[in-house]
Amino acid sequence: MPDTPNKAPTEFALIQLLPNMLTIVAICAGLSAIREGFRGDYATAVLLILAAAVLDGLDGRIARLLGSDSAIGAELDSLADFLNFGVAPALVLYFWVLQDLPSVTWLAVLAYAVCCVMRLARFNVSDKAKEPTADRAYFVGVPAPAGAFLVMLPMFVSFAFADVPLVPGYVIAVYMVGVGLLMISRIPTWSFKKTKVSRHNVKFFLVGFAVLSAALLIEPWVSLVVICLAYIGMVIWALLDRRTR
Repeated sequence: MPDTPNKAPTEFALIQLLPNMLTIVAICAGLSAIREGFRGDYATAVLLILAAAVLDGLDGRIARLLGSDSAIGAELDSLADFLNFGVAPALVLYFWVLQDLPSVTWLAVLAYAVCCVMRLARFNVSDKAKEPTADRAYFVGVPAPAGAFLVMLPMFVSFAFADVPLVPGYVIAVYMVGVGLLMISRIPTWSFKKTKVSRHNVKFFLVGFAVLSAALLIEPWVSLVVICLAYIGMVIWALLDRRTR
C-alpha cells in the first residue's frame, strides 16, 4: 500500500487547548484594560495589563510542557502581545494624562505602538530563523512585556506616592517614545528564559522570590517601581557587559 500523508489530528484533548485558552483570556484582559482606562479606573486597567503579562508568561511554557505548541498558537500569542503590551498600555496612559493635552501627544501613542509591533515582528522573524550564532542568553532590544512595564512606570510612581507632583504630560509623551525606541534598539537585554540557578543557590532564589511576592502583595505599586528601576539597571549593566566582552 502506498504511504499515506500525515494528517492533522481531528480531535484534541481539552488540556491541549489550555495554552490557547490562556492566551484568549489575556486578550480579554487587555481589552478590558482599555475599557477601564476609558472609564477612568486606571488602577484596575494597570492590574489587568499585569494579569495579561502573567498569562503571557504561562501560556508558552504550558504549551511546551503539554507538547501542544502550534503555529496558530504562536501567531495568536504574538497578536495578544501587541494588544496587551503595545496598544493597551499606550491607550491607558493616553486616557490617564494625555487626552486633555494638544493632539500632538497622540503621536507618542502611535510611535510607541508602532515600535512595539516592529519589535514583535523582528522577534518572530529571528525566532523562526533560529540562527545558530545568535546569543540566546540575550534579547535584542527591550522585550514587549518589559516595555509595557517600563512605559507604565509614571503610573506606578503616581499610585505609590500620591503626594508627589505628577510629571507633566509632555514629559510622559517623550518618555513613551523613548521606551518605544528601546524596544526596537539593538541594546542587549537578558533573557530570563535562559537564566539558570545552581543547586547551591536555589534556596536563596526561593527566599528572594518569597520576599518579592510578599512585597507585591503588601505594597504593589512601590514594588513595581523598584522592579522597573532594577530592570533599567540590568539593561545598563548588560550593555556594559556586552561591550567589555
